[in-house]
Amino acid sequence: MILYLCEKPSQGRDIGRVLGATSRRDGYVEGPGVRVTWCIGHLLEMIEPDRYKPGWKQWRLDTLPMVPEEWKLELTRRGGKQFKIINELLKGANEVILATDADREGETIGREVLERCRYRGKISRLWLSALDDASIRKAIASLWPGQKTEPLYQAGLGRSRADWLVGMNLTRAYTIIGRQGGYNGVLSVGRVQTPTLKLVVDRDRLIENFKPVDYFDVIAFHRVANGSFNAKWIPSKQHSDDEGRCLDRAVAETIVQKVQGQIGKVTKAETKRVKEPPPLPLELSTLQQEASRRWNMSAKRTLEVAQSLYEKHKAVTYPRTDCRYLPTEQFKDAQKVLQAVADNDPGIAPLAQAANPKIRSKTWDDKKITAHHAIIPTAAKVKVEGLSREEFLVYDLIRRHYLAQFFPPHEYDATVIDTLINSEAFRASGRVEQTPGWKQVLGQHKEEKDSDDGEDGQGLPHVQVGEDAGIEKAKVVAKQTKPPNRYTEGTLIQAMKSVGKLVEDPRLRKILRDTSGIGTEATRASIIETLIKRELLAKEGKKNLISMPAGRALVDALPHSVTDPATTAVWEQTLDDIANGGGSLDEFLNKSELWLNKLIGNVKKRQELGINPFQNLPNLSISSTDKGRRRSSSRSADQQSVAAPGPSQTCPSCGKFMVRRKSKRGWFWGCSMYPTCSTTLPDNRRTPDPKAG
Repeated sequence: MILYLCEKPSQGRDIGRVLGATSRRDGYVEGPGVRVTWCIGHLLEMIEPDRYKPGWKQWRLDTLPMVPEEWKLELTRRGGKQFKIINELLKGANEVILATDADREGETIGREVLERCRYRGKISRLWLSALDDASIRKAIASLWPGQKTEPLYQAGLGRSRADWLVGMNLTRAYTIIGRQGGYNGVLSVGRVQTPTLKLVVDRDRLIENFKPVDYFDVIAFHRVANGSFNAKWIPSKQHSDDEGRCLDRAVAETIVQKVQGQIGKVTKAETKRVKEPPPLPLELSTLQQEASRRWNMSAKRTLEVAQSLYEKHKAVTYPRTDCRYLPTEQFKDAQKVLQAVADNDPGIAPLAQAANPKIRSKTWDDKKITAHHAIIPTAAKVKVEGLSREEFLVYDLIRRHYLAQFFPPHEYDATVIDTLINSEAFRASGRVEQTPGWKQVLGQHKEEKDSDDGEDGQGLPHVQVGEDAGIEKAKVVAKQTKPPNRYTEGTLIQAMKSVGKLVEDPRLRKILRDTSGIGTEATRASIIETLIKRELLAKEGKKNLISMPAGRALVDALPHSVTDPATTAVWEQTLDDIANGGGSLDEFLNKSELWLNKLIGNVKKRQELGINPFQNLPNLSISSTDKGRRRSSSRSADQQSVAAPGPSQTCPSCGKFMVRRKSKRGWFWGCSMYPTCSTTLPDNRRTPDPKAG
């Protein structure tokens, strides 16, 4: 009996259909000589520290670093039943064909189950990225030997174990120091989580320290033979800064006087027909960005809704994908999908019927397919009226991006007119739509530019080089530079993907670009949720994310190597070497342990010196309605007042300072050196009371 082990049920059923394994059983499908079963994502997970050693249950600095002598996994809460089914099926299998996702994580998901079940038989690898019938048949016909992809498993083990070492140890270390400084929250640290936190901290500080710069445009209203238009003055180098802006109002006023009522010449008149192709179908992160921008939907909620559309309604394909391309084999199914979209919803039927299934956009590209293809609507019958509002919004966005692939390009004429008025240069630009193309499906893809001065949004008349251009009116428009926007969940996810541009080393920058930054499509939303849950980040209003004092203090306290995304790039390079058979798992983990020992040693040394960056951090949670407190809490940690402990606030046992804490029975004072010193004193009007003690 040959057993196919897939990553998820839908994957198993698709492969089973091609194999003729269509008889449904509990947890698998069966056909002549073959069975197809599946995991449900990771069926196994890393165990907690206290499962290794009871002494690791209590959070103490003297137990760090925690490094397991033998790594162990345990079944997830939801994985027990399916694991038993797989274990039983393996007993009757003489060959296993690993059919999990074609990437490092997919390899790990399947191999860790086989290892836990102690399977020692033959293993082959089914390597495919698309689940259409033709792609499945092609992959089945060219199975790989199991040993070819086994190094991917070693790389997966390296990633998960190193993440455990860093996350478990540094989170405990900094949380302990935080509690000694009086902060009651969990100061969680992670390879992806912490650089993400730093992105928000850096953005907030940039906004807070931003000093606006006044600059001045000159807008001149031109009259020509065939009409009129506005054009903006182009300052010479002597009158502009490095950004080409005039910073002197007096100079701008002089230009107005110089050109007012004058007649100049058209020096350039250029019109180009621009053909703009449709945006590609969606992958998860772009879907999350759009849902955040359009409807203030959180990244986590967007994933939940997309997952519901996939699992419950069968309306869309697998959503946890990082790819915006489609396999060429699926192009032949376009007519069927378009017809299903039309049949499912009369409201969009006219657009679906107007789509041309013969148009082949650049999305059809096998070379750019990763473990999964883009999210698109399925050909299944979907009861649109049965979708929730959120489900319909997300479904509509996905189907429209697919429909757009079968419409012609959006065409417009982009025109630039340059004039010279009394030796001063002016430029006007504008566009005139010629063919709406795909925009009749998606509408305006990007935010419209601010066209208060008549630029870009205006239709320009036909002019010829050399013709007269008279200035009927000119004016100074005062402007001011603006700080960058606060992050939203959508823009933060985009920043996580493009974080490589912040890395100076070109080699590491390329690695981050090739690996889509930090985090994965499936984890970025949960990372943001964790940072919010730990109160290292918070929501400001409906959309914006802001860093909290504890988050800022944590970023400041951590070594640069922990907050720098380049560290992830170094890891990825090493893991890639392991995956390609050129690196060693043991060597990678040994280096990770040495680095961890150094980091923990630095924490202990700072404790010995009495340096604590977490003193006087606010412990109160911030409600969505408490706007005043939210604003005050958004100040940087170094702006918070940190009072040195007076004589009445020192520990009577060891002389270290006392920290005010809250228990179920109320406020009390404890020694900052706990658990080394466990002295406590009652609280008396916000000061320790040694007499009562």
